[in-house]
Amino acid sequence: MPTGVRRVMTSVLLTGAMALPSGVAVFTQQPRAAHGRLFPPEKLGELEGPDREEWQQPDRIMDELGIFTGARVADIGAGGGWFTVRLARRVGPDGRVYAEDIQRQMIESIQRRVLREGLRNVETVTGTSIDPHLPRDLDAVLIVDTYPQLDDPVAMLKHVANALGPNGRLGIVDFKKDKLGPGPAMDERLEPDVIIRDAARAGLRLHAHATFLRYQYLLVFTR
Repeated sequence: MPTGVRRVMTSVLLTGAMALPSGVAVFTQQPRAAHGRLFPPEKLGELEGPDREEWQQPDRIMDELGIFTGARVADIGAGGGWFTVRLARRVGPDGRVYAEDIQRQMIESIQRRVLREGLRNVETVTGTSIDPHLPRDLDAVLIVDTYPQLDDPVAMLKHVANALGPNGRLGIVDFKKDKLGPGPAMDERLEPDVIIRDAARAGLRLHAHATFLRYQYLLVFTR
């Protein structure tokens, strides 16, 4: 499924007919090394099947991460913004969602979606292959259906760890290797233990390994 990853903090508000609401910021893009596994933007529709809400259970995932009204959260590899808009509704107008991706087409897709849905608490952020350029003291960070695409996952997770607040949580959601259903080919999936080892090298501690999802696992980490 997924997307890419990262961004540079140079705000460029869109103008004219495509002007964004006051709360939506745009950041310039950084080049990334070639990566054949990046999810192609032209296939974004495949990420948004009518049954995704049922099998991915976004509300329960957000509950597991303790995401509350007014929270500051990030969606890494946000793609077309399917999870971003759900995070934005959860945190409400007093919260903030940083929707990060490495591909320009994905960022533009999120911007259109945010405009269409009238959300003013989302900032789009374009990252690099190893650094999502997140602000500090975040309450939660999500990496959904994206982890196997990361070029240097340990470097990326170190930046995420630095962005988390003292009680912040990182949630990584990806596809099991022992199930059929939606998602990429089996050889493109990772066992949870691989991610847990990467996270430990990045200074993160496993807080929970949730198994309530039918086709996926949820790993929750803290600093």
